[in-house]
Amino acid sequence: MAEEKRRIYTSFHDIPPREYMYFPKGTLETGKPGKFSGIEIRHLIISVCVLTVAFTFALSGNNLITGLRYGFNLSEIPQYIVISFFGILTAFFFHEIAHKFMAQKHNLWAEYRMFPQGLILALVLGLLSPFIFAAAGAVMFMGGSKSHETGKIALAGPFANIIVAIITFPIYFFVVSEYQMIGQIFGFVCLINAFLATFNLLPFGPLDGVKILRWNPTVWILLLIIAAIFLFTTMFIIPVQIR
Repeated sequence: MAEEKRRIYTSFHDIPPREYMYFPKGTLETGKPGKFSGIEIRHLIISVCVLTVAFTFALSGNNLITGLRYGFNLSEIPQYIVISFFGILTAFFFHEIAHKFMAQKHNLWAEYRMFPQGLILALVLGLLSPFIFAAAGAVMFMGGSKSHETGKIALAGPFANIIVAIITFPIYFFVVSEYQMIGQIFGFVCLINAFLATFNLLPFGPLDGVKILRWNPTVWILLLIIAAIFLFTTMFIIPVQIR
């Protein structure tokens, strides 16, 4: 029986690998969960930094559109750097790392690769407007995964976001009244994780929802309902200034 041809999947974008797939030198060895290559670490650091800057200017009102209309307030940038960093770390980073660890658990080669064009677009949008579309990159995994393995790998990302949102939601209420800055951080972390989980569970294009739906429709619909309910609940409960 002929050996099954290796396939490459991505957690978020089915972009041709040659556009941004930079392999480390040597063979593609399967690593244990938690093993990172040097180039992967660099791609993760660059992605987190660029997204943090983009969200800082978008959220603080120091983007071009908001600034010209209401005035710039550069003194708020340090505060929103902290808020944006924790939001990106717990939403984007945890999401991608969950994909990676699950793929490695199934003995597949898995590493994160940034998508430069997507990062540039996110940065430009953050500097110009209060709205950001972040297509930062994806975890690439290789090794001829089976259908249920692909579904579980796709599931890991939004599931991690749901867990973070559930944990930070009650913490926000305990700290917001006494520690406003900490409350803002937990509020934003909760919102961005709930949004990212819901968005990625949509059954369109290259999103995680498509892969989960193909594997197990029941799991997909249950997660989507939970994520959507949680998202709309937090949007109405967490104050507008934290958004």
